[in-house]
Amino acid sequence: MERKNAIDAHIHLDSYEEADRQALLEQAFEEGIEAVVAVSMHLDSCKTNAALAESFPGRVFPAYGYHPEQPVPAAWEQDELFAWIKAKHAAGAAFAIGEVGLPYYSRTSAAEEGRPFDEAPYLDLLDRFAALAAELGRPIILHAVYEDGAKACDIMERHQVKKVHFHWFKGDEATIKRMISLGYMISVTPDVAYEQEIRTLVQQYPLERIMVETDGPWPFEGPYEGRGTVPQMVHDVCAHIAAIKQLPEQEVRERLLSNTREFYSL
Repeated sequence: MERKNAIDAHIHLDSYEEADRQALLEQAFEEGIEAVVAVSMHLDSCKTNAALAESFPGRVFPAYGYHPEQPVPAAWEQDELFAWIKAKHAAGAAFAIGEVGLPYYSRTSAAEEGRPFDEAPYLDLLDRFAALAAELGRPIILHAVYEDGAKACDIMERHQVKKVHFHWFKGDEATIKRMISLGYMISVTPDVAYEQEIRTLVQQYPLERIMVETDGPWPFEGPYEGRGTVPQMVHDVCAHIAAIKQLPEQEVRERLLSNTREFYSL
């Protein structure tokens, strides 16, 4: 029987209950998950993921950043986070920059509720993270959907960031074409099983630029309704991508795996 191997390219490992993390990972590794990319929300989250990476060397690959769907931190907090990341770099640690990006959902909620929303500090913070990724030569993991995708591309291009990963991307045709031409990666979640928008994106995007993710513990609908999100769900994602692309499943699995290994130097 052909072995199923995959990497979960985007998971919030530190958002799972501390008591559950070890069993969650051990079960995933047993079921063909080679590694997970553990993204961070803020400095405390970064520290937790750094500790998890030390506990599971080569299996938990951390990413350090500040999630954009929360208030922008004070200047001193930003400086503390950036100094901490630079210290990790100086120590020779393996990591990416992420999850960083733009606050699409917060911004649109504010607009719907008639509340003011200033996007400028978020654009400035993403600009600073892009400059850091370019300076340190690290991959960057983006939360930037719909019209924010083009803004993020502008910032990545301005800083000439080499390795760009848009997680769970949704957006217009023009931005998708631009991302493809720039060689940016996307990752696909289990909602490929039931969301036409994501299935269409998979059709359009070149296989050599796709990875798979769960964004766990985020819950999914359709066949996953009521189930806790675990890294092994990316095995299903691989199968759906193969079906959409009308390519042999094992060939697609191997390609998705090699894309992720190569992008993150795993």
